[in-house]
Amino acid sequence: MIIKKNKLQERKAITPLTRREGLGVGLVCLLLFFSSCSTSLPNEAEEVGRAAQTMPDNAGATLPPNIAPLSFEILEAGDAVVSCLSTKSGEQVFVDGRTSVPDQEDWQRLLTAAMGDTLWTDIYVKQDGQWKHFDRIANPVAKDRIDPFITYRLIRPSYVMYEELALVERNTTNFDERVIYDNMPMSKGDKGQCINCHVPQQQGQSGRSQFHVRQAFGGTILIDGNNLSKVNLKTDSTLSAGVYPAWHPTQNLIVYSVNETGQAFHTLDPQKIEVIDYASDLILYDPEKNEVMSIERTANDYESFPTWSPDGRTIYYISAHHDPVGDNIDADLEQNYQSLHYNIYARDFNPETRKFGERRLIFDAESLGKSASTPRISPDGRWLLFSLADYGQFHIWHKSADLCAINLESLEILENLEELNSPESESYHSWSSNGRWILFSSRRMDGNYTRLYMAYFDKDGKAHRPLLLPQRHPRHYTQLFRSFNAAEWMTRPVASNQKALESCIRKDAKPARYAGSALLHSENDSTLQQTRISKQNYHNIYEND
Repeated sequence: MIIKKNKLQERKAITPLTRREGLGVGLVCLLLFFSSCSTSLPNEAEEVGRAAQTMPDNAGATLPPNIAPLSFEILEAGDAVVSCLSTKSGEQVFVDGRTSVPDQEDWQRLLTAAMGDTLWTDIYVKQDGQWKHFDRIANPVAKDRIDPFITYRLIRPSYVMYEELALVERNTTNFDERVIYDNMPMSKGDKGQCINCHVPQQQGQSGRSQFHVRQAFGGTILIDGNNLSKVNLKTDSTLSAGVYPAWHPTQNLIVYSVNETGQAFHTLDPQKIEVIDYASDLILYDPEKNEVMSIERTANDYESFPTWSPDGRTIYYISAHHDPVGDNIDADLEQNYQSLHYNIYARDFNPETRKFGERRLIFDAESLGKSASTPRISPDGRWLLFSLADYGQFHIWHKSADLCAINLESLEILENLEELNSPESESYHSWSSNGRWILFSSRRMDGNYTRLYMAYFDKDGKAHRPLLLPQRHPRHYTQLFRSFNAAEWMTRPVASNQKALESCIRKDAKPARYAGSALLHSENDSTLQQTRISKQNYHNIYEND
C-alpha cells in the first residue's frame, strides 16, 4: 500500500481507507488508524449509489498501458476527499485531496499490474461529518501500447489571430511537451505567417515529415532527420502549392491535394463558418527529383485529403462533383455549399513505374445524403476510417460529423463505432503504428474547442470508449483557450528544432518542376482545370487545415 500526498494540495495527507466485505446495505467499514497529524477517521462510509462527478470524466475509457497519469478533479461538495486506485492483483495507491494527480512511477506500476484487466478508482468524500463512498469507476487497460509521441498544431479558434500558433510535440507517456516551431518570432508587422499540416511518413518511423509555411517566407518545409529543405510546389501547370499531404509508406514520394480554399461566414448558423473548396486537384511530388506530376485535374470534380494504403499500391481520396450554374463559380458554390457531397475514391499505383490507374468508387456517401472526408487506412489494411457529415469536406465545423469506418474487404460499414461519437464534431483522425489506437479531435466538451481523444480499436473492429489526452492538471483544458489541430501519432520525436527551422524558412524556396501526368492513361489528364480561377483573396490558404 502506498500513501501519496497530492503535490497540488497543501493539506496534510488523509489516512488511506480500505473496504471490507460483508457489511450491511449502504455501509462500508473503514480501517481505523491515524494520519501523520493523528486525526482519527470514522469507521463507516455511506454508499451514495452513483458515480462521483469528476473533471475530466474518463470513467469507462480504455487506457493504454503506457499512458501518462490520469489527473482529475472531484466536483462533489465536501470537507475532505481521498481516492483509492487499485488493481485486481492488490496494488493500491491513495491520493489525498480534491485534485488527484498520481505519481508517475506509482501510476506506471498500477498500469503494468492492470494490463489486460481493469484499473479501479474508489472516491470517498466527507460531507457533514459523514464519509460517503461513490460507485467504483472501472477503466479497462489494454495490452497494446500507444506510440510515445504525438504532434499537433496549437491554435486559437479565431479568424483573425491565426498567426499566434505553434507546432507542438507531446510525449504521451508523461507530460513532457516541446514546441517544434513557434510561428510568432517570424511574424513581424505586415509580414504575417501561418504554418499548417505537420505530417510524418508512417508515424515518423523514417524520420521524414513536412509542414507548410504560408504568406511571409512561404514554402513547404521537408524534414529528413536533421536535414531540412524548403520547396515551392506551385507550378504554371498546377492549381496551387501543396495543401493536404500523404507520404508514401516506404518511398520518398508525397501525394498532395492542391486547393483554392476560402471561408464563408454564417450570420445565423451556430456553426459560424463554412470552409469551401473553390477548386482542387491531386498531384504527386518527388522530393529527390523536385518534380510535380498531376493526378487529378478535372473541371467540375473537387478532390482532397489523399491517403495511401499500407502497401503503397493504392491512394484513397475524396471527391465531389458539381456543375456550376452561370459564370461566377465562387458565388455558385457559396450558394450551394450544402449540396456538395464527397465520396471516397481510389486509384491503384505502380511503385515501379510510378503511374496511377483508373479511379474507382469505394464509398458512395452521396447516395446516403452524406459527405465523407479524411479517409485513413489502418496499418493492417483492413479498415478505412473517415468522418461523415451532412455536406462538405471540412468537418471540424460540422456538428453532424461523426467517425465511421468500412471493412475494405466487404466494403460494409462497421456498426460498432458509436463509442467514438458525440453530438458535437468529430473530425481529424490518425492511426497508431500498431493499428490498435485511433487519435482524433472532438469538440464534445464545449462545442467550440477541439481537444484530442484516443480510442482503443480492437482486432475485431470494435472501438472502445475514448480517453481525453491526459494533462498534468485537470483544469488544463478549461484554462487553455486553444484548439488542438491536425494531430498525428509519432514513434519517435522530430529531430529538428526552432532555430534550425527558422534558418531554413528564411531561405528562398526551391521551385519544383512540372513533369507531366502521373496517370497510366495520360489522355485522362484534363487541362480544363486551368479555366477555374478563384478570387484573389482565396489564392493563399491560411488557417484552414
